[in-house]
Amino acid sequence: MATRSTIMDTNSFRPEMAAALDPQTRRLTEEREVLGPAYRLFYRKPVHLTKGRGARVWDADGEEYLDVYNNVASVGHANPRVVDAIARQAGLLNTHTRYLHENVLDYAQDILSTMPGELDRVMFQCTGSEANDLAVRVARAYTGGEGVIVTAEAYHGNSALTSGLSPALGTAQELGLTMRMIPTPDTYRLEIDGCPGNACPAAEFGAWMAGEVRRAVADMERHGIRFAALLADSIFSSDGVYPDPAGYLGPVIDTVHELGGVWIADEVQPGFTRTGDAFWGFQRQGIVPDLVTSGKPMANGLPTSLMAARHEVLEPFAGSIPYFNTFGGNPVCMAAAQATLDVMRDEDTMGNAKRVGTVFRRAVEGLMADHPCIGDVRGAGLYIGCEIVVPGTKEPDQATALDILETLRMHHVLTSVCGRFGNILKLRPPLVFSEEDVDMFMDAMAVTLRELGL
Repeated sequence: MATRSTIMDTNSFRPEMAAALDPQTRRLTEEREVLGPAYRLFYRKPVHLTKGRGARVWDADGEEYLDVYNNVASVGHANPRVVDAIARQAGLLNTHTRYLHENVLDYAQDILSTMPGELDRVMFQCTGSEANDLAVRVARAYTGGEGVIVTAEAYHGNSALTSGLSPALGTAQELGLTMRMIPTPDTYRLEIDGCPGNACPAAEFGAWMAGEVRRAVADMERHGIRFAALLADSIFSSDGVYPDPAGYLGPVIDTVHELGGVWIADEVQPGFTRTGDAFWGFQRQGIVPDLVTSGKPMANGLPTSLMAARHEVLEPFAGSIPYFNTFGGNPVCMAAAQATLDVMRDEDTMGNAKRVGTVFRRAVEGLMADHPCIGDVRGAGLYIGCEIVVPGTKEPDQATALDILETLRMHHVLTSVCGRFGNILKLRPPLVFSEEDVDMFMDAMAVTLRELGL
C-alpha cells in the first residue's frame, strides 16, 4: 500500500471528517469535488480565509488568525507597496518576454546584485517546480550526466521531472530511475563517531554527508549512470529543518564537484532573507552554488520564480536549446517582485528575521523544560522546527504533533508539520512577523499544551 505524502497528507482534511463540519464549511468542501481528488485542504476543520494583512488573516466569519506558516506572502499579506506596484503595471501592460521591457531587465540586475558575482545569469519562470525542472536540464547539459541526488524526504516540485525527485510526495509517486537518495542530515538523531549531530563540528558533519554522496555516486556508476547534480535546499526544510552546523555543506559540495557534478541550491524555502543571517540560505554555508532556484517568496503571492546560474554552466543548454515561458518574467510579476525586494531592503526583513526569529526560537525552547513532548527546537531566523516526541525518548510522535496543530488552529494560530514522520511543527511565518505575534503564538501554545495535558 502506498504511504501518504508527508507534505500533502499529514495535516490534511479527509472526506470522512465532513460530518463534524458546520453546513457552510461542509458545502464548500463538497463543492471542491469539481477540482478532482488530488487537491488537499489543511486541518480536520478547514479554514475559509477571506482577507489578510501582515501576519494576520481573517476567515469568512471575521475571526482573526495568526499566520505562522506562510512564506508566499513573504512581506505580509496584502502588502500595500506590492499591491500598488501590481495595479500600476496591470493598468499599463502585461505581456511576455519576447518583447523588450525594462521591468524584467531591471529586476534581473537587481536580484543578481544580491548573489555572489559568479552567478551572473538569471531566467524567470512561474513556479519553483518550473525553476527546478529547468535547473536539472541545465545541469545535465553541462555535465553530460543524468543522475541527480536528493535527500530522503526532499520536495522539489510537481512537474514530471521534479516529482520524480521528490520522495516527500509518498511511495505512490514513482521516483526517477537515475535519482539517488542520501539520508536526511538529522542533527537531532545522528551520531558521528560518537558525537551527537547537533554538537558535531561542521567539518566532521560535512565529511559524513560527503561520504553519503560518494556512496550514491558509486551506486549510479555501477548502474551505468553518470552523475549530474546534487539538488538540495540548505535548510533541508521538508526533511525537518536542519540548517546547522553552519558551514557543513562545504565538504559536501567540494565532493560533488570532485565527482563531476554541480550543486543546484533550491532557495524556495531558505532564500529571500528567511534565515536572518544572509539574503540567501546558501550564504550561511559559505558556498557559491552552480545554479540557484527560487519561487514562492519572490513576488508576495504572484506566481514568479527564477533560476540563476554561472554563465559557463548555463551555456551548453542555453546556447543550443531555445527557452520560452509565456508568463515567466512578465511585467506585472516583475513589478511585484521588484516591490517585494524593495520592501525587504527598506524594512530590513533580514534584520527582523534575525531579531524576532531569535526571540521566537528562545521562547519555544523555554517550553521544553516543562513539556517533555518537545524533544528539539532548531532553525535559523524565521524558520523554526519544533520536534514532538514521546517524552523521555527521541521517538517521533506524529499523533501528538497533529493534536497540537489542530488545537492551535482552534485557538486561531495556523501552521503545519514536516519531516519524515510528520512530527515536526514547521514555524515559518511571513517575514514581517513581530514580537507581538510571537506573544500571540506563545499564548496559544501554552493553552494548547495545557488543554492536551502535555
